[in-house]
Amino acid sequence: MVPANEPPKSRLRLMAVHAHPDDESSKGAATMAKYAAEGHEVMVVTCTGGEAGSVLNPAMDRPEVLANMTEIRREEMARAAKILGVSHTWLGFIDSGLPEGDPLPPVPEGSFAVIPLEESTGALVKVIREFRPHVIVTYDENGGYPHPDHIRTHEISVAAFDAAGEAERYPDAGEPWQPMKLYYVHGFSRARMTVFHEGLLARGLESPYEEWLKSWDPDKADVMERVTTRVECGEYFEQRDEALKAHATQIDPNSRWFAVPRDLQREVWPTEEYELVRSLVDSTLPEDDLFAGLKEKVG
Repeated sequence: MVPANEPPKSRLRLMAVHAHPDDESSKGAATMAKYAAEGHEVMVVTCTGGEAGSVLNPAMDRPEVLANMTEIRREEMARAAKILGVSHTWLGFIDSGLPEGDPLPPVPEGSFAVIPLEESTGALVKVIREFRPHVIVTYDENGGYPHPDHIRTHEISVAAFDAAGEAERYPDAGEPWQPMKLYYVHGFSRARMTVFHEGLLARGLESPYEEWLKSWDPDKADVMERVTTRVECGEYFEQRDEALKAHATQIDPNSRWFAVPRDLQREVWPTEEYELVRSLVDSTLPEDDLFAGLKEKVG
């Protein structure tokens, strides 16, 4: 922890922009917990309320839960943020849902994915100018996976990163502030899955990854090829898991999310992975810190 009397200027600010409540706990959560524990300011921005999410935990599939999904997901998000030690704000847009069928149905009118980009970008610019992050983390151009809200989250994050520092853009959204670094978070990689699979088998444990690995297209590039930055955060995996479990409507505590013992994870893959895509400071790649190049400049 950072001593209470340490100068505030040494405390940096990280903003993670996510599509739905629970995304923050499954993508980069241990990194956020680590930086928060070190005394830096960390904020999660959730673009939608997750209203269209299905109940994925059988224990929570009850009529009273379905009838109060919006309120319950807000309560879950508050618990997760408290566990991670981060602040949180809602951007206030409506969950678009995940279209299913062939052909895919249109995204519902008025939902996040079809709101004009200028409007949703402006909402994020306002939050950026209020919080003044040095670093922003979001999804890549594929959304991490192709949910329309994830792709839109990528689009507004990149647009807001570029617009927040320009006084003529969104003049009613507060004083301009230019973030210094933009990252995409990467988690679902073949390399990571393979390491976990082999580690489980070596311990004589059952692996849930065998079928996934067999069906993986060998011609498909692994996101690890894009990774520039690996943050060691194994000490915070327990907080990550507890934050994920706080989203009880979405996460079954008996699911494959928790198939790999934490001590094995710390042994074979104690990091979370990112891709640096914008930087206004000098840092040497590969990195092991999202604040690389900033501590000297800001502190």
